[in-house]
Amino acid sequence: MNPKKLIIYLPALNEEKDIIEVIKSLPKKISGVAEVEILVIDDGSTDRTRELCLKEKVSVVSHVVNRGVGLAFQTAVNYALEAEADILVSIDADGQFDANQIKDLVLPILERKADFCTGNRFKHGKPENMPYIKFWGNSQISRLVSFISGVRIYDASCGFRAYSRESLYSLNVQGSFTYTHETILELLQKGFHINQVAIKVKYYQNRVSRIANNLWTYAFRTSLIIFKTWKDYKPLRFFLSIAGVVIILALLIGGFVLVHWLQTGMITPYKSFGFIALSLCGIAVILTTLAFVADMLTRIRMNQERILYLTKKNYFEKN
Repeated sequence: MNPKKLIIYLPALNEEKDIIEVIKSLPKKISGVAEVEILVIDDGSTDRTRELCLKEKVSVVSHVVNRGVGLAFQTAVNYALEAEADILVSIDADGQFDANQIKDLVLPILERKADFCTGNRFKHGKPENMPYIKFWGNSQISRLVSFISGVRIYDASCGFRAYSRESLYSLNVQGSFTYTHETILELLQKGFHINQVAIKVKYYQNRVSRIANNLWTYAFRTSLIIFKTWKDYKPLRFFLSIAGVVIILALLIGGFVLVHWLQTGMITPYKSFGFIALSLCGIAVILTTLAFVADMLTRIRMNQERILYLTKKNYFEKN
């Protein structure tokens, strides 16, 4: 097997309390990997996170202001490609995950059994101290991602992951809020193979998640990202699904008016229902037309992404 370079990336926002302990716990050597580099993306911290990390002699890239986990991930991807890394691992800086399991995420990629791996926190049900509402919310998000991708995803929100270099070339993440769901949908759509690894996780009773500190806001913002990705990569299915719902509603309303007309010989007092049914039929036709137009545009975009992939690969390998 050719020598491999692995970068372990930690997103950090005001993590001075825990990050040094996490950095010291990270493996310095992994079987099958020639070089391990630790990278911290300081996402606008206002405490001593950057200073402490530099003292540990790890690589640090800082954002002047907080830009969000999604953009921090994009910074890490660009850094990994420029540094000629073969594998990029992402792990949280708060000590929730077991750093010894990095080797478990990396192994399927080294053995060419997967293009990217994601941790599964829910192999044995709800983790200890994880709020039930958060567990339920994660389960629903995973169901949605599974439905859209056509692949059973057990934990779509887990940030403990490993990516091969080829998968990094193909990633064009758009969301700044988070990236976990978008990367799964994008890579699966592009034909990359996923491996889901059971992992351990610790939840601290008094710790508040910076990403999911408000469950309903988190659910809304992540759902927007998921639906945008679904619209971009499977527009025919997306718009035809909406058109199907609209036409069923039109048939139900129109059917009610029709039955009333057959029984009484007139549509009064439900004339307005008839106009609503006709309007919904018109909307369904427009959505169907839009579905085919969007599908055509997606084919063009996929060709552009293929060109972008080749351009990025040529640029980073040449430099």
